[in-house]
Amino acid sequence: MKILVIHGPNLNLLGCREPEVYGKQTLADINAALDGLAEQLGCTLTYFQSNSEGALIDAIQSSLNSFQGILINPAAYTHTSIAIRDALAAVGLPVVEVHLSNIHKREDFRAQSYVAPVAVGQISGFGPESYLLGLRALVSHLGLKS
Repeated sequence: MKILVIHGPNLNLLGCREPEVYGKQTLADINAALDGLAEQLGCTLTYFQSNSEGALIDAIQSSLNSFQGILINPAAYTHTSIAIRDALAAVGLPVVEVHLSNIHKREDFRAQSYVAPVAVGQISGFGPESYLLGLRALVSHLGLKS
């Protein structure tokens, strides 16, 4: 089982960017934790991070025929990118959306997700654990479909 993990804009700054909101773990720390869990779950992960909307769309489109699912933190594009939503819908892979912070407890504009309607589910508010919960949920979902 191969899963594409997509990290959106500014997530490359984790650990130093607003640690009171996003925590002190780096993106490398999160990926390492995901690798450990993936080994336990028997899946393989490929990581992609970009600050560019177009690059994220290209990664989503290239996932077709290569991956069984997508774990995505679209970050700020969650609330603005119909193009990312459309790319996810177009490839038709199961998607789990994750966020470090609880987007529903923050500014009003953050409660709107263009990704959620095309995702299997959304997990937010658990810091880096959101990614691990999301991976477990995606693998479980994929196991039910096989």
